[in-house]
Amino acid sequence: MEFYESTSTDPYYNLALEDYFFTHMDSMKDYFLLWQNDKAVIVGKYQNTLEEVDQTFVDERGIRVARRLSGGGAVYHDLGNLNYTFIVEEDRAEAFRFEVFTKPLLAALKELGVAAETSGRNDITIDGKKISGSSQYFRNGRLLHHGCILLDCDRDTLTKALQVKEGKIRSKSIKSVRSRVTSINEHLERPITMARFKEVLRKQVFAAAPHPVVLSQGDLSEIQILRDSRYATWEWNYGASPRCDIRREGYYPFGQISAELAMEKGRIQCLKLSGDFFGREELSSLEDLFRGRRLIPEDLSPLTGVDLGAYVSGLDWDTLIQLLCG
Repeated sequence: MEFYESTSTDPYYNLALEDYFFTHMDSMKDYFLLWQNDKAVIVGKYQNTLEEVDQTFVDERGIRVARRLSGGGAVYHDLGNLNYTFIVEEDRAEAFRFEVFTKPLLAALKELGVAAETSGRNDITIDGKKISGSSQYFRNGRLLHHGCILLDCDRDTLTKALQVKEGKIRSKSIKSVRSRVTSINEHLERPITMARFKEVLRKQVFAAAPHPVVLSQGDLSEIQILRDSRYATWEWNYGASPRCDIRREGYYPFGQISAELAMEKGRIQCLKLSGDFFGREELSSLEDLFRGRRLIPEDLSPLTGVDLGAYVSGLDWDTLIQLLCG
């Protein structure tokens, strides 16, 4: 098994990196990758991003949102987390058994004096609280197993970034199951550095010094292209979401207003406004203007030349855009 550690903390780049290793590197070899992301929410392949993320919170704090190759639930990453990836031939992976890949992590924690155990199919816990989750992706006889380990945990940001108001979005997508979390350093007498934890984990994965992978300039260029063309795009991170219905509601001096949005591939298919407000013009003419637009301020701001007060007396565009985008 060969080893590569990413020096980037860009979540879009690192997801492109593991995709490149999985798809383009020598399929006769196995790989172990370590990587860290700066503040980011990573959603599962089959999830509805709008259901998993508090968009206002992540926008205000510069938290990036990305979609990964594998299924499973949404997770929060920051520099207190360590991400790992195993890429192996399927016939060496013992039929998707998660414990094959979590065994080195459990051994590393034992070496540090932490009593951890597996829970359910793909979690590792300490005293019943989650410190690591993992997921898998299979294609063309290759298996990618990756996971996130909480060494230090900003639990407040994690909770708020993944907190969406109940009952406001309806869909058939796969929802995340929220778990109580903790971090490794909370269970050590003396907290350790990330560098030390990486060293202990590598020792459990490799019996001897690992053979490092050296990427060519061509490899690095292809990874950057994959980052820019897929993992950093709205189409992948939001547009790949399944169909859903969203309800927004607000109370203002001019009255109460409700917005019902039917979304498909991240775009507004239908908007219906209702409330106890007053207006002169038919709402349907206003609602039709939103069809096909992404639910982001950049896509809605070109509409601000329309006289909104003619439809909803007292309503301005800043208020409506904030209401719709959440």
